[in-house]
Amino acid sequence: MSAAAPRTQPPAPALSSERTALRHRLAERGVDRTLLLLIPGLLAVLALFCYPFLYGLQLSFQPAKGGLLGSYRAFFNNSFAAGSIATTFKLALPAALINVGASVPLSYQMRRDFRGKRLLLALLVVPITLGTVLTAEGILEFFGPVGWFNQTLHLLRLTDSPVQLTYNYWGVLLSLIISGFPFAFLLTHSYLSGIHPGLERAAATLGADWKQRFRHITFPLLLPGLMTTFCLTFVLAFAVFPSAMMVGDPDGTTHVISIEAYEAALERFDYSQGCAVAMVMTALMLAVIAIAMGLRSRLYRGSTGGKG
Repeated sequence: MSAAAPRTQPPAPALSSERTALRHRLAERGVDRTLLLLIPGLLAVLALFCYPFLYGLQLSFQPAKGGLLGSYRAFFNNSFAAGSIATTFKLALPAALINVGASVPLSYQMRRDFRGKRLLLALLVVPITLGTVLTAEGILEFFGPVGWFNQTLHLLRLTDSPVQLTYNYWGVLLSLIISGFPFAFLLTHSYLSGIHPGLERAAATLGADWKQRFRHITFPLLLPGLMTTFCLTFVLAFAVFPSAMMVGDPDGTTHVISIEAYEAALERFDYSQGCAVAMVMTALMLAVIAIAMGLRSRLYRGSTGGKG
């Protein structure tokens, strides 16, 4: 028997050139194989967001009575339920503006190196690990009528009666600021880090002080990023639920729209009404995001001189 002829394989350089040529052909056709990595994420979005959203949307148009828009009419005709929209905006807008506004000067100072910078960064992001429930518990213990805050004020003889900072509007606002500030700070810090320091150094050589450099160079470049940061912090605040229940007044001053949706679906078991409230909540958040993104686009065009 004659020995089988050994199989010949193309040399490594030939395989490499073939793969390179294939990548070039795919690139010419506008096909990027790395886009396949998006498939698991897209499937997760479809399963965890798109399907539940579409299911809830069609369920909101299937009320037990009142016709196609019966659930929506029932919500807006109820002054207490519809008033939850204004209550939510009164909490979400100030919380988002405070978080974004406070993150700017702190992030600006955190760009330079100093002793204890890593420790300070760790302390600033600790609330992310706590969660809203634990944060609310901490607010009750610290700012409650017999908490450390009121005890300190009493020892310093600054007040005769406890300052009411829990089970009202202020308790919920404090919770939203504490839990939302780390996200605003991390985003603002990342945007500031992306601004080339050479721009400020060039302005300094022309005689501009730090206030002028921040006002005319850093802040205009940072402003589009701040709009994105505002959108994120606003959505987090607008969806407030645990803190509004635990440190607020859910049946009064902090009856936010998420509580209204919860009560409709899981207390009155009116799932169509609950879905309708959730759809109204989603539409309001998207409207604010659309306005903010529209302003961001105009600011971005302005910061780049209208190019791009």
